[in-house]
Amino acid sequence: MPKSAFVAIVGRPSAGKSTLVNALCGAKVSIVSPVPQTTRNAVRGIVNRPEGQLVFLDTPGFHLSDKRLNLKLREVTVDAFADADLVLYLVDATRKPGPEEEAVAAALAPASGRLLAAVNKIDSPEADAARARLFLSAHFPEAPVFDLSALKGIGLEALLAGLYSRSPEGPAWYPEEYYTDQEPVFRIAEIIREKIMLHTRDELPHAVYVSYEDSSREEDGTLRAGFDLVVERDSQKGILIGKAGSMIRRIREEAEADLAEIFDYAIRLKLQVRVDPDWKKDPKKLESLIF
Repeated sequence: MPKSAFVAIVGRPSAGKSTLVNALCGAKVSIVSPVPQTTRNAVRGIVNRPEGQLVFLDTPGFHLSDKRLNLKLREVTVDAFADADLVLYLVDATRKPGPEEEAVAAALAPASGRLLAAVNKIDSPEADAARARLFLSAHFPEAPVFDLSALKGIGLEALLAGLYSRSPEGPAWYPEEYYTDQEPVFRIAEIIREKIMLHTRDELPHAVYVSYEDSSREEDGTLRAGFDLVVERDSQKGILIGKAGSMIRRIREEAEADLAEIFDYAIRLKLQVRVDPDWKKDPKKLESLIF
């Protein structure tokens, strides 16, 4: 019988979790940006091989903070690895372990019996893989450890072999042609948010969310979709629109170009910016955005 497992990928912000999921799945499943905690939900990426099916859960970065948004993101991560068949602990070889890494390891301790570990970014000049391995051996001496460069695709085959060898037998949860189970509206909104974070990361790192408003199909199959880009202050609205609409136009054009590679029909976006000063303090809003 083939293998089947849900694998939660857990680590600090910017450890490379989303880059790894995209590399393993061979397609853009999770958005990626230089901004820590770009991922806000447990996004699923699916790998189908003769050995079976692995469903990867790309989780938000495990971050020490008492802010309501960060607490909600940490809750998503904890729920994901609590329910997963296997846990992949990803450690960034370029950063020295500190209190945050210790907190991640402590949170993962109850899952040690189903945990594998990977040291990422080994190709970087700043990498110290030996230091990362020493940290892992101290906290999870029984866990197999793999060296990776998710960006360069180094070590992925060995990692997959290790995951399949520890996966239980079982049927596939998704059809063979799937590489993610994300709904189109969610995927479109995430691509838009990625472009916002790439181009306004210094001014608006986590001050924006993307809200679906409406959509319609044209006779030629084109999907026209409207989204609101919601910021916290009027000054941020100006930054997002840009001079003579240059920033919001750039975001729209780049998002449409990415979406053309993902979907087999054209998508045309209508983007508007509005202000909601308290969205990050609203529990109901966070529940609707982060799940």
